[in-house]
Amino acid sequence: MRGRRGRPRALSIAGSDSSGGAGVQADVATFAAVGVFATSAVTAVTVQDSLGVHAVHVLEPRLVRAQIDAVLDDLGADAVKTGMLGTRGIVAAVAASLQRSRSANLVIDPVIRSTSGAELLDRAGVRALCDALLPLARVVTPNLSEAAVLAGMEVHDLPSAEEAGRRILRLGPQSVVVTGGHLVADPVDLLVDRTGARRFRGLRIGSDAHGTGCAFSAALAAHLAQGRELDEAVRAAKRFVEERLRAAALLGRGRPQLDLRCPSPSRRRRP
Repeated sequence: MRGRRGRPRALSIAGSDSSGGAGVQADVATFAAVGVFATSAVTAVTVQDSLGVHAVHVLEPRLVRAQIDAVLDDLGADAVKTGMLGTRGIVAAVAASLQRSRSANLVIDPVIRSTSGAELLDRAGVRALCDALLPLARVVTPNLSEAAVLAGMEVHDLPSAEEAGRRILRLGPQSVVVTGGHLVADPVDLLVDRTGARRFRGLRIGSDAHGTGCAFSAALAAHLAQGRELDEAVRAAKRFVEERLRAAALLGRGRPQLDLRCPSPSRRRRP
């Protein structure tokens, strides 16, 4: 059900990124840029900058669940997006809350390891994610390395990505989008569901910006919250990330930051 004034709402359940490039901060900025009211439940506090993740402190599962329940019981959500969950206990707490609320548009970004190599979900958490949370999802959005972990196979090209998508589908989600930003050739996102597989081709944009996976899954959730069909939402989320990549800026000493300001960079008035 939409909010009392008809405004779509989306909830981000993810870790805090002190650099602002990923996690809850990126999700909230993306929701706002797409035009959806943003709420959040923080799962962990991370020490991050543009160079990588330097420390992680996960919250108690009961506190994570309390945040989710408070938001859903009062404001509700037309879509829910999960990112970094950290531990099996947090995965279980999130699953318990979402089972109770029965959100129709659950987007799971299975954050397992950061680009800089920091572990963001332990092995027990990965098992819990597969057993308890994936069966609740409308769509799961792994990159190639995350798809490899979830599917238990090597993923390096489109045929292996499609096979991985089919294997992940057997874990219970309604659909899987294996994102192709790490493919050697042009980036192709692969949507796999019970009707087959569809390819969404994109452009290779030079910037290796921080937080593209978070922005894609958050934009996808926001478009689903607005009532778009899944294929349309995937296309719109892919366009969103490409547009924000073009406007990415090198603000620190490491990777560039996506431009997640609102409105869209291409629609801003020039002086």
